[in-house]
Amino acid sequence: MDSLVETFHIDVKILIAQAVNFGIVISVLYFFAFKPLTKAMVERTKKIEKSVKTAEEIEERMAKTQKEYDEIIAKAKKEANMVMAETKERAEEKREQMIVKAKEEIGAIINVEKEKMQQEKKEVLKEIKGDVANLVVATVEKVMEKKMDVKEDKALIKKIIK
Repeated sequence: MDSLVETFHIDVKILIAQAVNFGIVISVLYFFAFKPLTKAMVERTKKIEKSVKTAEEIEERMAKTQKEYDEIIAKAKKEANMVMAETKERAEEKREQMIVKAKEEIGAIINVEKEKMQQEKKEVLKEIKGDVANLVVATVEKVMEKKMDVKEDKALIKKIIK
């Protein structure tokens, strides 16, 4: 071993000093670098896990919220369709009522006009009867060449009209 020490020029004192220095450096690095670094890495790992857990919870809540949103939208569409159907139904009822009312008004106008026409017809017939009676009287007078009195005139008119 002496030959090995002489060949490689190894000094035991320096070797021991270097080992002690290496131990001191390792201790210092362990306490001032490795330990805080490990602690920071553990804290960072916890933060990341917490963030991942929070993100999963948020995702679940978002899925739940999206489901509720879809349900609300579906319900709103259903209600809107019901309102539209109801409105359409009311409009149809209103239209039917207006048609019935218009028919009633037209019927009333037609009845009033029929009455007026019947009244006018009666008046015209009365005038025609009077004119015909006068013509008959005039014709009869010419034929008979005598004037008839009112009683005879009326009796003759009634007879002719019948």
